[in-house]
Amino acid sequence: MGYLTTQERDKRLAAVKTIMAGHDLDLCLVYYDEFNIGNGWYLTGWCPQFEAGAVLVPREGESMILGGPESEPFAKLDSAIPETRNFPVFMVPDEEYPNAVILDFPKLFAELNAKLGKIGRVGLVGAGRMPADCYRQLSEGFTGVDLVDVTRDFVELRYMKSPWEIAQIREAFKLADVCHDAMVAKVAAGVSEIEVAAAGEFAARSRGASGFGFSAIVGSGARSNAVVPTASAKKLIAGESVMLGIAPKVQGYAGTFGHTLPVSGSNTAQQDECLKHLKEAFWLTREQLVVGKTGKEVDAPARAYFEKHGFSKYLVCPFAHTVGLHEAESPFFGPGSEDVLVPGMTVCIDVSFFGHPDFNGARIETGYEITAAGAVPFSEKMEKLFAL
Repeated sequence: MGYLTTQERDKRLAAVKTIMAGHDLDLCLVYYDEFNIGNGWYLTGWCPQFEAGAVLVPREGESMILGGPESEPFAKLDSAIPETRNFPVFMVPDEEYPNAVILDFPKLFAELNAKLGKIGRVGLVGAGRMPADCYRQLSEGFTGVDLVDVTRDFVELRYMKSPWEIAQIREAFKLADVCHDAMVAKVAAGVSEIEVAAAGEFAARSRGASGFGFSAIVGSGARSNAVVPTASAKKLIAGESVMLGIAPKVQGYAGTFGHTLPVSGSNTAQQDECLKHLKEAFWLTREQLVVGKTGKEVDAPARAYFEKHGFSKYLVCPFAHTVGLHEAESPFFGPGSEDVLVPGMTVCIDVSFFGHPDFNGARIETGYEITAAGAVPFSEKMEKLFAL
């Protein structure tokens, strides 16, 4: 059962063909793999296991997936684009598939020239993420063709979310709320970080999560300095703080939460002070989620607050980013960002610092839908929890 609706797929393919027309392209190739799934998933609602690939969108006719034979049956069942071709460069190295039909790029080029006429310009999305051998085979196989990078144009299609996308994100944040409660309930001295992560993962999967935007974050004591620490066998210790985060997905779209809390159940004065600083920066950022604001305007107040209180040297990440197919994706609203908030964006406030000599690392995070009337929380629960 696939995740992406036919209506959403067709709108997205039409938008890609508009980009192609603007650049006078005959084809567009959208690269993906398990670590860079967003652009491929945007068109297919699907990502392979073990193999990489690309979505090929021609100026006329049906789109297809270029991949490997292990994922071919999976694509035909679940991808919104079921037409496939198999290529060695996308396959598991050294694996043999004697019953599969395997092509190379010169053969594909000949097939496409026969269907479309002479191909002169091909757009690439995600070329910077391609393995070198993949890019070499592609460029050598498409002899005499101009390769044009249209990654930026394509990624900007994902900035504003459709009503369908926002509905999935909202459901994912509901799951994140349940995960939060399950993880917090598991926090106690003597419990391992892995056990805390398992509570959140079970809460998500048992309620229908399609996956996760990142491996569950559970970092206690000094391990919270790792920025994105995956859960370890370390046992929680009374008196420590523990940083939690998880990003359950619904139909491929992520929700999330980030929180930092005491293992012992109630904050010490020092832990209270840490959380107070996080909350102050959170609400300074929250006030900037206004249509028309630039990313650097969103970022500036909390950055000034961190500078005033000596936290800037421990700052790794900006305070806001969008959320969608990834828990954190473009645009990122950092101190140099000229990106503008517009209705239809989905944004996380993600306030954190790491390596502090007294507080170690800490994070609080939740998300919002940007509307003309203001920012609407995806989780009223987490917003209230972060109240001053």
